[in-house]
Amino acid sequence: MAKSIVATGHFTGCFGCHMSLLDIDERILELVELVEFDKSPINDKKEFDRPVDIGIIEGGVSNEENVEVLRAFRANCRILVAIGACALTGGVPAMRNTVPLRECLEEAFVTGPTVVDGMIPNDPELPILLERVHPCRDLVKIDYEIPGCPPSADALWEALSALLEGREPVLSYEQLKYD
Repeated sequence: MAKSIVATGHFTGCFGCHMSLLDIDERILELVELVEFDKSPINDKKEFDRPVDIGIIEGGVSNEENVEVLRAFRANCRILVAIGACALTGGVPAMRNTVPLRECLEEAFVTGPTVVDGMIPNDPELPILLERVHPCRDLVKIDYEIPGCPPSADALWEALSALLEGREPVLSYEQLKYD
């Protein structure tokens, strides 16, 4: 039986959702029997070279590079799953949405209390920041969303297992509550 192809991606956030995915413990041995990873920080593959069955993305969209990568995920993934608070709402990075971007940059790089001889970075290699941090669904169609900060390993395992088996993911209250 051919393995399903899975890609994972990360935008603006803490990378906790990927850590939660790796925290499935011994089930990771079962996962590697079921899937092959294409583009992913897990295997350090940077580009798609084929369509994938399931794409899993985390993080808010805060710069032009994030937009391009998110659109590439949508174009290359039959099913696209957004996981975690940042992907679903913008999360903590979206706190900057309450302040104009220029003001944020000046505070961080010019006038902040720990800045000495500061200037706003302008290297052409740096991605251009968007005025706002966006949830992924603002920019592309998302097929499934798994909340949490981060979602539990059990919730990620259940959802991924369901999708790999061709079932709709149904997560229990226990998998989604955060006490």
